[in-house]
Amino acid sequence: MDQSRSNKSAKTTIENASHAARVEMANRIFFRLYQCANLLHKTGTRAVEDEGLTTQQWAVLGALSRPGTITQGMAVGELARYLMVSRQNLSGVLARLERDGRLRSLPDGDDRRSRRVTLTAEGRRLWQIDVQARIQAYYEQALDGFSLNDMTHTLHYLLRMLENFKTLEAARPDDASE
Repeated sequence: MDQSRSNKSAKTTIENASHAARVEMANRIFFRLYQCANLLHKTGTRAVEDEGLTTQQWAVLGALSRPGTITQGMAVGELARYLMVSRQNLSGVLARLERDGRLRSLPDGDDRRSRRVTLTAEGRRLWQIDVQARIQAYYEQALDGFSLNDMTHTLHYLLRMLENFKTLEAARPDDASE
């Protein structure tokens, strides 16, 4: 009987230590992810600031320049979902890009209550000609020392984490502000 109790106690101790190690590792991962996000914003903006862009604007231009969206654009709600931001957070970025002549927002032909966002000729030129070399140089610097295999693994794990975040988000009650 004492041996059984001793085995259960040892198993509990190992499980507690394993749980503590997992919590500590999770804390490190999420803190590093937080740091990476902050430095991505800071250094990414610096990479394209000569063109008057921020990383948020870079993301919007990139989303709108994909095949299929470059000519027909995207509804604002669809763009917000694609970028995984709230419409409220997206509206300021869109307003600045529209003010700078890089995109236009018009009523959707199918649903007049919805707005459709498309790149202007200036926005397409900026994206395709002016910033691509800067973005590619930035990627090379940020991924210095990463092999193609390293990049593949990193993408795999980020996609797994993104799916888990989506599950967490879906389980949350709708927020009226979004």
